[in-house]
Amino acid sequence: MKEKLHEALVAVCPVIAIVLLLSFTIAPVSPSVLLSFLLGAVLVMIGMMFFTLGAEMSMTPMGEKVGTKMTQSRSIPLIISLAFVLGVVITISEPDLQVLAGLVPSIPSQTLILAVAVGVGISLVAAILRILLGISLHYLLVVLYIVAFTLMNLVPESFRAIAFDSGGVTTGPMTVPFIMALGVGISSIRNDRSAADDSFGLVALCSIGPIIAVLMLGLIFPTGEGAAQALHQLQVQDTVELGKMFAVELPAYMLEIARSLLPIIAFFAIFQLVLLRLKRRPLIKIMVGLVYTYIGLVLFLTGANVGFMPAGSYIGQVLGARAYRFLLVPLGAVIGFFIVKAEPAVYVLNHQVEEITEGAISARAMGMSLSLGVAASVALAMIRVLTGLPILYFLLPGYAVAIILSFFVPKIFTAIAFDSGGVASGPMTATFLLPLAQGACMAVGGNLVTDAFGVVAMVAMTPLITIQILGVVTRIKQRAGKRRAAVAQPVVDLIIEL
Repeated sequence: MKEKLHEALVAVCPVIAIVLLLSFTIAPVSPSVLLSFLLGAVLVMIGMMFFTLGAEMSMTPMGEKVGTKMTQSRSIPLIISLAFVLGVVITISEPDLQVLAGLVPSIPSQTLILAVAVGVGISLVAAILRILLGISLHYLLVVLYIVAFTLMNLVPESFRAIAFDSGGVTTGPMTVPFIMALGVGISSIRNDRSAADDSFGLVALCSIGPIIAVLMLGLIFPTGEGAAQALHQLQVQDTVELGKMFAVELPAYMLEIARSLLPIIAFFAIFQLVLLRLKRRPLIKIMVGLVYTYIGLVLFLTGANVGFMPAGSYIGQVLGARAYRFLLVPLGAVIGFFIVKAEPAVYVLNHQVEEITEGAISARAMGMSLSLGVAASVALAMIRVLTGLPILYFLLPGYAVAIILSFFVPKIFTAIAFDSGGVASGPMTATFLLPLAQGACMAVGGNLVTDAFGVVAMVAMTPLITIQILGVVTRIKQRAGKRRAAVAQPVVDLIIEL
């Protein structure tokens, strides 16, 4: 637990330092907002500590064991049925999806949630069949993104950013560890050399499914403008009132996270009784891990939503109202660079990549690539806010570059890169970066729906490029190492002979 606390401190402290520096220099904030942010940061750090420990103890082994047992049955109809049901139930309860549903104009919330859940269910089935059949991921991604961008051109501008944002919000911190571990479990029954590479890619396909589902709804339902509402500014009179505010919100998140975890727990419980039948000791460990996961997510989301969201919106409004509003671009890049480290699921991804590749792709290299990607995405998002450029101008070339790179890098980097897009666009993006963009958009007089939304989509896009660039660099280093070894080998042979 000390190790997890240290990792949480390293992840969150830079964000605290940046906000404090801004608040005491060019972006002064009210004392109530600053106090709320600091208290929220404490909860975020403690929550990260419990979540990362709990995910290792529960979500990861649960996913691996379920995936292995599913594929050992050798029954394709059973695998398809279980994968579809699992995809639907874990998506319906995702908290961020509930928020997104309330932001989409003219579409009933339950209709949107159900459509996205079905999209994830179908995507999860496709992802599992891809692993079992050994189908190349990048060809599948090419087809799916061609479909997505074709549909994107047929829906109104006000609908496009929200549709692509949906791909990020449906792969949240509760579902990502389970889905990623599920891929490891499914691929473990294959004995070929590419099995480990194919263990990644489930999150990638579960991110594109909701995008297509929401865009298809955009063809059916008439959509309106201006659905998004500005955040209310936080004002409290004293620390007692501040404490009461957090105390009021905490039970709400306790109930929300309980509802979100319940479908996964129920699915695993049924699986345990019917097929898995784990022994007492590992089962108790998983149960304790679930308790840690629950505590961690409640504290994390309470701190992020109650503390970080008002601070992000306030700072965005202050900077957007200044004459030097262009500073939003470099400042957004700096904030993006550090804030992705505080995403709970990023830790899970980085360490699983390091473990599966046996250190060939280090967690440190993954972290740096993700940070650079998110820094670029937030900078581009701020350019959109300031200029009002359509999101298609950014997403189309970005995904085109990502798809082209997928044909030139080792396929494990492609799978990891497209997984990282869904992982990086988590609750920190929704609770700090999106309000930051909304606040700046309000200050410059932009359209909240067309200009501010899309931050999640941008954060989900740029890591696809930076992680694959890491793959290109890795391949170049490997080839250079082989050439050096080939040159040195005759010398070694001569020395041995002498």
